[in-house]
Amino acid sequence: MSNTPDITQPEETAPSSSWMSTDGWRVIAARALRTFGYGFTSVLLGVTLTAAGFSTLQVGLLLSMALVGDVFAIILVALFADRLGRRRVLVFFALLMAVSGLAFAFSHNFIILVLAAFVGTISPSSSENAPFSAIEQAILPQTCSAERRTAVFARYNIAAQFMGALGGLAVVIPDILHQLMGMTTTFAVRAMFAGYAVLALSTVALFLGLSEKVECEPHKHSSPSPLKLSTSLHTSRAIVFRLASLFAVDAFAGGLVVQTILSLWFHQRFGVPLSMLGVLFFGTNLLAAFSLQVAVWLARRIGLLNTMVFTHLPSNILLMLVPLMPSFPLAALCLLCRQALSQMDVPTRQAYTMTLVTPEERTAAASLTTVARSVSLSLSPLLAGALLTGSVLSLGLPFLIGGGLKAVYDLALYGVFRKVKVVRG
Repeated sequence: MSNTPDITQPEETAPSSSWMSTDGWRVIAARALRTFGYGFTSVLLGVTLTAAGFSTLQVGLLLSMALVGDVFAIILVALFADRLGRRRVLVFFALLMAVSGLAFAFSHNFIILVLAAFVGTISPSSSENAPFSAIEQAILPQTCSAERRTAVFARYNIAAQFMGALGGLAVVIPDILHQLMGMTTTFAVRAMFAGYAVLALSTVALFLGLSEKVECEPHKHSSPSPLKLSTSLHTSRAIVFRLASLFAVDAFAGGLVVQTILSLWFHQRFGVPLSMLGVLFFGTNLLAAFSLQVAVWLARRIGLLNTMVFTHLPSNILLMLVPLMPSFPLAALCLLCRQALSQMDVPTRQAYTMTLVTPEERTAAASLTTVARSVSLSLSPLLAGALLTGSVLSLGLPFLIGGGLKAVYDLALYGVFRKVKVVRG
C-alpha cells in the first residue's frame, strides 16, 4: 500500500527514570476508576430498570442513546481535543460522568435517565468506547518508548478489566447491606450510582495532575479546520478508513452482547439473581484481565494482527454456544471460556492502529476508529432489547447474530491487512 507511513524508524521519546512516565500511570489509574464504576452499573442497569417497570425495549433504547451520546462526544474530541487541550477536555467529560451518575441515583423518570445517559458516560459494559478512550489512546504512546507501546496498552486494558471485574462483584453490596443493616435494595442501588459519581470526580483530580507533555505539540499553534473528521489524517487516511470500517462491524456485533444485555438475558432466561450475576461477571472480567498480558507475549511472537484474529475467532464460536446450553452452569462456562480469549485483541488492536499512523495523526486515528465503533455500537442494543422480548428470548439471537458477525469481521480483517508490514509488539 503506497500510502502506508514509514513506521520502521523508532519513535523519539523523552527520557524517563521509568519505562512509563507519571502521566501514563495517571491515565491508567483514571481508567481503572471509571471501569470499576462501569463494572457494577452495567450489571445493575438492565435488571434494576426492568424491576422498576421498564421494558427490555426501553432498556435497549436507553443504552442506545447512551452510546449515541458517546458518538457525539467522540466527534467533539476528534475536532477539538488537540485544539482546546487534552487535559481540559478529559476534565470536562469526567464532570459530565459525575452528573450522569447523580441522575441515575436520584431519578427513575425515563426521560431524565435517557438525557443523563446521552450527556454523560453510562456504559453498558465494563469496557468503554467513551470519549476518554480516544484521548487516552493518543496520550499513552507519548508516555513510553516505541518498543513498549503494546505493553503500555496491555497495562491500560489490564487495569480496566481487573477493576471492571471488581465492579461486577460489587453488585452483591445491595444484598449484603440488606442482610446486615436492613437497608432496602432500591436504596442501596441508588447509593451505588451516587458512588459512581464520586468515582468520576476522582478521575477529575487525576486529569488535573497531568503534565503539559500529554498535549499534542504539532497542533499547539496550528490546528486544522474542524470541518471534517479526517482533516488531521494525511498519509494514513486510507488505512485508518479501512480499519474504521472493519471495527464498525465488530462493534455492532459486540453491542448485541454488552454486559447489560448479558446480565438481563441470564436473569430472564435462568432467573439468575444479582448476586450470582456479580460473581459471574467478576469471573469473566478477571479472565479477560489475565488474558491481556498473554496477548503481549503472543504479539511479540506471532505479530499484532495474528494475535487479534487467532484469539478472537474461537471466542466467537464460544459466544454462539452460550444460548445453546440447557442450564445456567453450562452457559456460564461457555461465557467464561469466551471471555478468556475475546479481549486479547483489544490492546493489540489499539497498538496496531497507533503503529500504522504517524504521531501527529494519533488523536484523529484513535477518534475516527472510536467514532466508527461507537456509531455501530449505538445501534445494536436497541435491536438486542427487541430480540429479548417474548418467546424469542430462549433462542439467544443476540449471541448467534453477534458471534456470526464477529467471525466475519475476523476473516475480513485478516484478508485485508495480512500483507501490511508493521513492527511487531
